[in-house]
Amino acid sequence: MLHCPRNVMRTVAYSGLFLATGFASALAADPTGDWRVADGVANIRVAECNGSMWGVVAWEKTPGGRDKNNPDVSKQNRPTLGMPILIDMKKKPGVDQWQGQVYNAKDGQFYSSTIRPIGSDQLEIQGCVLGFLCGGETWTRVAGPIPSSPANSMAKGAPKTTGALPRNAAPTTGAAPKTAGSVNPVPKTSGQKSASADPVGDICLLPDLARFSH
Repeated sequence: MLHCPRNVMRTVAYSGLFLATGFASALAADPTGDWRVADGVANIRVAECNGSMWGVVAWEKTPGGRDKNNPDVSKQNRPTLGMPILIDMKKKPGVDQWQGQVYNAKDGQFYSSTIRPIGSDQLEIQGCVLGFLCGGETWTRVAGPIPSSPANSMAKGAPKTTGALPRNAAPTTGAAPKTAGSVNPVPKTSGQKSASADPVGDICLLPDLARFSH
């Protein structure tokens, strides 16, 4: 009987460790948020819209890009800022991986693609994106996960998070991405500063995306 309290405390400690590990794993598997591509030319904002993951260009190192290689002539003058890149990516059963299409602005074509979180601060991409990604590369998180958009219906059972995004997601050379909310914000780093406006906002409201996801 003298050992019972110690056993109880050990059980409680193990239970707490298990819960903490599970919570950390859940955060690590969240692909939403703003991600800096490997060569630093753009940030891609990923959010869940109507049960699928979508990604758009949220910041450009060189502002004013146009989708000039789109085979649809009517879209060749559309800005690349806010342009959908990751298209209707659905979670694969049993793994922390999402599969869908990626738009490559270099040739105006769509390709099969997958995204997979690596820990909480990296995202592995397979596919061709904007001409700077063909095959695969790893993106780095610059803003924390994004909660479900109030403007669209989530898939049943999809987790929801709350909080506030830091307004420090982009370097001084461009506008800083900001969204409606976040958990696990990324600390401010050198070369980053706050901005008064977010040119993209809730990506689920963007016309090019809303027509697909609603």
